[in-house]
Amino acid sequence: MPQQAAGPKGSKLAGRVALVTGGTRGIGAAISRSLAAQGADVALGYGRDRERARQFRDELQAQFPGATFTLHQGNVGVSTEARETVAGVVEEHGKLDILVNNAGITRDRTVLKMEDCDWDDVLQVNLSGTFYMAQAGLKHMLERGTGRIINVSSIIGEMGNIGQANYAASKSGLFGLTKTLAREAMFHLDRAGKLNDDSIGLTVNTVTPGYVNTEMVEAVPEKVLEKIKGRIPMARLANPDEIARVVHFLCADKSSYITGQIWGVNGGMDM
Repeated sequence: MPQQAAGPKGSKLAGRVALVTGGTRGIGAAISRSLAAQGADVALGYGRDRERARQFRDELQAQFPGATFTLHQGNVGVSTEARETVAGVVEEHGKLDILVNNAGITRDRTVLKMEDCDWDDVLQVNLSGTFYMAQAGLKHMLERGTGRIINVSSIIGEMGNIGQANYAASKSGLFGLTKTLAREAMFHLDRAGKLNDDSIGLTVNTVTPGYVNTEMVEAVPEKVLEKIKGRIPMARLANPDEIARVVHFLCADKSSYITGQIWGVNGGMDM
């Protein structure tokens, strides 16, 4: 199970407002907690389970009483809802410094059995949803002249996997989207005269987790897990906090010279 941070650990993100989609469970919950541990106020995006989201928000508020946590329900795969989510965060918090596009779904079937809706639904949420959120977040960040966008992909986008053609395509699509967003962010800042030697910039990066020990893994048979671990040089699954640590590192001011990059966190599985 995911390890929980013990409490505030630093102030790298003090005064920052972060929005994490899918931010109330699994990797997203670890990211939300990690950002809060570094001083950020966190807007928690979620899809359906309102009660679970409220419970997680209350846990964070008790753990980090000096921070502000808000809930924002919506389907990122619907363009209007994605943009309304960003607008709602800006309205409630006054700004948006960090956007973490973590929300994602799976509809696993082999290619020969995959229905059109299986393909369309996964691409719509995982790839189009990231675009909708990033487009809205980027517009706001460009006006302010700074920002951080982190997309959460997957090692499946790099290696492929039987039964996950839709998921692999959606996650690999984030690589090209990330690099284009990073280039356009710098292009617009430069044209607006907002780039200088002291600027913390507006960066866009992607993190690609390998197999991570989340609730989804609990349903996997032990024999299958052992087979997966046998393909990982480090011989274990990742802890969600290990993914979150990379995210909060990329969000820090001192990471301003890192943009358009793909960060693998997979125990060496893709070597």
